[in-house]
Amino acid sequence: MNVRFAIRMTIALALGPTPIVWAQIAGVQIETARNTPKEQSESARLQGLLGRFDLTPWVFTRRILIDEKAIPHSHPVLTVGYGDHDNDNLLLSNFVHEQLHWWLVAHQQATDAAIIELRQLFPGMPVGGADGAQDEQSSYLHLIVNYLEYQGDKVLLGDQKAADVMAFWKDDHYRVIYKTMLDSEDAIGRVVAKHGLNCCSSR
Repeated sequence: MNVRFAIRMTIALALGPTPIVWAQIAGVQIETARNTPKEQSESARLQGLLGRFDLTPWVFTRRILIDEKAIPHSHPVLTVGYGDHDNDNLLLSNFVHEQLHWWLVAHQQATDAAIIELRQLFPGMPVGGADGAQDEQSSYLHLIVNYLEYQGDKVLLGDQKAADVMAFWKDDHYRVIYKTMLDSEDAIGRVVAKHGLNCCSSR
C-alpha cells in the first residue's frame, strides 16, 4: 500500500463511509450508486480483491460503479451488482468478465471477425433467458468473453478454483454459452488466438 493511498484511507475512516473511494490499483475509482450498506460492503470486498490480486493486466476502464439494483454490465460505466453469493472468487471473475468487454470493444474489427468464425463453428446459439445473451451477436461475443474470463481466472485463482467458478456460472446464467465454451475451449481458443484477442489472460 503506497503512502498516498494510506492517507486517503485514513481520512475516509475518520470521516465515515463515502460514495467514492480509490482502490489500490492507481487510478481505479469505485463509486456506489446510493451508498447503501450493501453497496458499501460490496465496495469494500472489491477493494480487498484489488489489494490481494494484481489485476492491473485486466483493467481497461478505471471507473467502477457498485449498484445493488443493477445487473452487472460493462458499458457505459462498468457496473457490479451486489452479492455474487458472498463468494470473492465469483466477484473477481465478474470484475474480469466486465473488464474484458472493454478490451474487445477496443479491438472491434478483430472481435467481429472472430464472431463470424464462431457462428460457423457453433450455429444456433441461444438468445435470452438463462441460456443465452440479450441477442444473437451478444451470445457469440460471450463465447469470447467467457473464454477470456476463464483463462484469466486460471491465472489469478489457479485451475481448480477457476473450474469451480465456471461450473457455477454454467448453472447460473449464459448456461449454454458457458457450457459450449467449456466443451470447446480449445477450438474457441484457436479462434481467439488467430484474431489476436488473447489479451493478457492466456498462459
